[in-house]
Amino acid sequence: MPDPAIEDIKENLSNVKHKILILSGKGGVGKSTMTSMLARALALDPEKNVGVMDVDICGPSGPRIMGVEGEQVHQSGSGWSPVFVDDNLSVMSVGFLLPSLDDAVIWKGNKKTDLIKKFLREVDWGSLDYLIVDTPPGTSDEHLSLVQYMAPCKIDGAVIVTTPQEISLLDVRKEINFCKKVNIPIIGVVENMSWFVCPKCTGESQIFPSTTGGAQKMAKEMQINFLGKIPLDQSVARCCDEGKNFFEIHPDSLPSLAYKEVVRAILDKLEDSSS
Repeated sequence: MPDPAIEDIKENLSNVKHKILILSGKGGVGKSTMTSMLARALALDPEKNVGVMDVDICGPSGPRIMGVEGEQVHQSGSGWSPVFVDDNLSVMSVGFLLPSLDDAVIWKGNKKTDLIKKFLREVDWGSLDYLIVDTPPGTSDEHLSLVQYMAPCKIDGAVIVTTPQEISLLDVRKEINFCKKVNIPIIGVVENMSWFVCPKCTGESQIFPSTTGGAQKMAKEMQINFLGKIPLDQSVARCCDEGKNFFEIHPDSLPSLAYKEVVRAILDKLEDSSS
């Protein structure tokens, strides 16, 4: 018998135009950073409303990266209100429900599933153009719950994040196959930390060598879209640690331009899918 929450979730997300999952089979590839940067880049258009849902329950970094650590979630008659970063950018995270982000979350699968259901069912996003969902690494309870509960809402697709080295690509291939098995459309793959530019000598280095051709070759082999490469840059890490908007502080930097190219590729893919 279908879970009655599914219809409630469908109704609650009916005013969200595009729903995008950020996935990776590998931890430490910068998935939460990618989520925040994509959300901030999309929100540069003041006519667009963007929401971030952080369901990385054991490692909820959304509040700090988005600069709203310590804020509280308020409940009203229409549900939980997400925390607003800007007028057109809001975020919901389990991090807001913990006494401290240093607290360990030791939950069994059913408790994780219940929280995800609650986020999808009860957070009052209002009208959104984009809902970006930051997920934990792997193919675990959280992913299966999202697929189950969001299926009737039409997930636009997944953006899959990797780094160039083969040890990362091995796990990312599993994530791609997971998406195919559960019928999540794949928007494309992003290669994060693709290269490093020394701030003193401006020389380029590969911190994570792409010994097997990197994400671009993997995307071609697996017949999915390659969205672009993002450099490893200390200023991005600093802004995320401090919860600052990278695009305001470094608008013309190499990472800023790279992220904007990835966003353009995502929007092009979404447009193609809807036409």
